[in-house]
Formats: sequence, C-alpha cells, structure tokens
Amino acid sequence: MKNEKNVAVARRLALGLLLSLLLVATLGAGYWWGQETRSENAADVRPVLAANKPRVPLYYRNPMGLADTSPVPKKDEMGMDYIPVYAEDSGEATNEGDEAERTLLRLTPGRVQALGVRTATVQRQVLDQVVRAAGRVEVDEGRVEVVAPRFEGWIERLHVATTGQRVRRGQPLFEVYGPELVSAQRDDAIAREALAGMQGSSAEARSDMQRLAEASRARLQNWGIDRAPGGQPAKGGSSSGATLILRAPRDGYVIEKKAVQGMRFQAGEPLFRIADLSTVWVIAEVFERDLARLAVGQKAVVTSVAWPGESFEARLAYIYPELDARSRTVPVRLALANPQGRLKPAMFVEVTLSGDQTPRLVVPDSAVLRSGTRELVLVQSAPGRFRPRPVRLGQQGEHWVEVLDGLQEGEQVVTAANFLLDSQSNLQAALAGMSGPETAAAASAAHEPASHQHAAPVPVPAAIQGHDSHDSHDSHSNHSNHGGH
Repeated sequence: MKNEKNVAVARRLALGLLLSLLLVATLGAGYWWGQETRSENAADVRPVLAANKPRVPLYYRNPMGLADTSPVPKKDEMGMDYIPVYAEDSGEATNEGDEAERTLLRLTPGRVQALGVRTATVQRQVLDQVVRAAGRVEVDEGRVEVVAPRFEGWIERLHVATTGQRVRRGQPLFEVYGPELVSAQRDDAIAREALAGMQGSSAEARSDMQRLAEASRARLQNWGIDRAPGGQPAKGGSSSGATLILRAPRDGYVIEKKAVQGMRFQAGEPLFRIADLSTVWVIAEVFERDLARLAVGQKAVVTSVAWPGESFEARLAYIYPELDARSRTVPVRLALANPQGRLKPAMFVEVTLSGDQTPRLVVPDSAVLRSGTRELVLVQSAPGRFRPRPVRLGQQGEHWVEVLDGLQEGEQVVTAANFLLDSQSNLQAALAGMSGPETAAAASAAHEPASHQHAAPVPVPAAIQGHDSHDSHDSHSNHSNHGGH
C-alpha cells in the first residue's frame, strides 16, 4: 500500500516536470516569434505612429490645380476650400507632371456611361450669333421732298386735297397767284420776245437784251420755276395766265398737307410733304451687350404682327453713335424694300440680325464651367480620362461660344455631366493633396463599379499584430499556469 502511494507521487512529479518543460518551450517560441514579427514590420509601424502626429501645412493650393496658392485657408470663386500641402507633399506639389497627374480624373467605361458623359469636338465654324430687337417702321429720310414756294402768294385751286393720297411725278398739286410772280413772268416774256425781234440790230444792242432776258429767267429760277429752251416750263410749275401750277416733284404719298384752297402763304412755307415708301427704314433698339455682334451690311429679318407668318429681308445700314442712357440701348437703322407698301410708317416690328459670318474656334455653350471670374472646360485626353483646363472666351452665340485661348481644334470637351465630373475631380484632387497618391487612388477606386474592383486581403498593421500576439501569449501562459496548479 505504501509502495503504491510512492508510485502515484512519482507519477505526479514526472507529469508536473513535463508540463513545466512544455511551458518553458512555449514561452521561448512565442518570445522569439514576436521579436521577428516586430523587426519585420517596424517600417509599417512608424508611418502609422507618424500619421497620428499633427501636421502643419506649408501652404494651400487651388482645388482645381491652377497655379495660385495661399498661405492661409480660403475658398475659391466656386466656394471650394483650398487644399493644404504638407512638407512631405511639397515635392509633389512643385512637380508639374505630378500636379497634372493629380488633376486627372479616371473613369471606367461603365462609369462614363452611368454618368451620361457626352463630348463634342472643338471646331472652327461660323458662330450662331443672333441679335433680336424691337423696332418701328419709319420713312426713308432720303426719299422725302417738301413743296414750299419761294415767293408769297395765294392758293387759287387745290388739285390734291387729302393727306395720304398717292401722287406721280409731275402731277399738279395746286395753283397759286402772286403779284411778284405775275410781274416776273411778264418781264421774262417781254425780254424773250424783244430778243427774238432783234435779229437785224447791232451786236451791242442784242448783247444788252440778252443780259436782260437772262436776268428775268434767273429770277424765275430762284423761285424754283425753271424753263426749258424754247420758253416751256420744265420743272416745278407751269404758268397759266396770272396763276402758276405747282407739280409733284416725285412719286410717293402725301404724308403732310398744310395747303388749303384760298389760303395765303409766305415765301418758304412748306405746303406739302411727299414721301416715297417703296423703300422704308426700320429703327431698332439694340442692347449695348450686343453691339460687338453687329456690323454694317449684316442681313436681318423683319416680322410684324400685321402680317403673321411672313418675313421681310433687310440690311443693317447704320449704327447710331449715341446710347440711350435710360434704356441702355443703341438705335440702329435697317433699310428694306417695301414695293407693295405693306409696312406702314410707325408700325412696330421684330428684328432678327444674323451675326458675323467669319469662322471662329467654338465649343458648345454647355461645355463651359463658369465660376464668375474664370471659365473652365473638361478636356478628354483619352477614353475615360478627363482634365480641367482654363479657357478664355470671346463672343457668345445661341448655342456655341468662341474660344480665344486654351483649346485647339480637334480636341474633345465634355458637354454633359461635366458638373458631376468637376465635383469628382475636386474631391480626388483634395484627397491627393491631403493624403498622398495612395489615398487618391483609393478615392478613385471608390467611384469605380464593383465589377471592376478586385478583392484583396486587407493588411493588418504590425502594431496590432504584435499586440494580438502578446495577448494570445499571455492568455496561454495564464491558462497553463492555472492548469499547473
């Protein structure tokens, strides 16, 4: 019985010794493995610890990648924050190639299709400039004549008694009587008759009578009464005894009539105004912002509510030199044919002027991103590759805009979904400026569809691995010690 107890004690001692040896071996292996793991991942632990330290920005750069910086935080014209640049990023920020790479936006074909991105080609063509203005029809001032006798007299008879009546050149308007007129006509007739009867007289006598006849004729001519050779009335009026018939100087319409039968008139008093309405003017009011699109000789189209569905071709004849300070408009004059007289003076019309026909380098208006002080476009450098680029614009058309600088003919620019791409480009540039290229790549990958992303194991930081190893080792040690007891 005593021997059996001794054997049991010996077995327990042997088992305890064996467990102690296993525990010592396990502790040694764990210590050695932990040291190796720490040494291998020291380079990974240092960046993680360094990232927890506060960083001080060197300066702040433009979120669109433009060449302007700020020593303090601020926003650009579109309200986006400037991106901080740190000491470890300064080398990249000053490298033009890296800067261009940072502003480049990459999208897969699936992402481009999902966003609805559309592009257009930068091309050279006539800009679709259209200027619209309101106007009114007016009489062509160069086609108006006034009938105003140069002598005093009375109107004996009216042949044209109403305003608006159409007259022909040479048609009698009215007959007048004037004592001075009768005297001048009598002197002219006597001088002509006397000159005709002096065929056998001396040369000196004929010369004196010739001068007298010319003086009497000049007097009538000064009054606007001209006579053709032979003594017949040629223009302006014709004599009929004691009265003179005054005739229409041109074809047209009587637009003003002051003559009344029996009235007395003074020398130079206008009695009739006759206008030729076969050609009329349109005076249109053009806003000052549209002046750069106008040039004398441009074609225009005139429409009127009086003739719906019809249009009249016109030509820009003159741009007036003064601006109306109240309406901020400049009057322009258009000339157009009106053979049937359908356009009446004082009628309101709508004017559409075509722009300059010179080909220009243009892009669709929808391709331009405007920030108030700067204009940008998104240029497609390759399929799925987009980069913002500043441009300088010229004249504006209906759907196209002229580009003076920043683009070349044949380049592709984004015309649809460009605001979405601009926002995504700003986010990618901001992440690149704050966290380096790895974060930028992650941000770009975050916008890719799931089918284009490849699953990869997420590496566990070395500090966490070491910590987990120590925890496992301590737990195992405690368990072993507890078992030993």
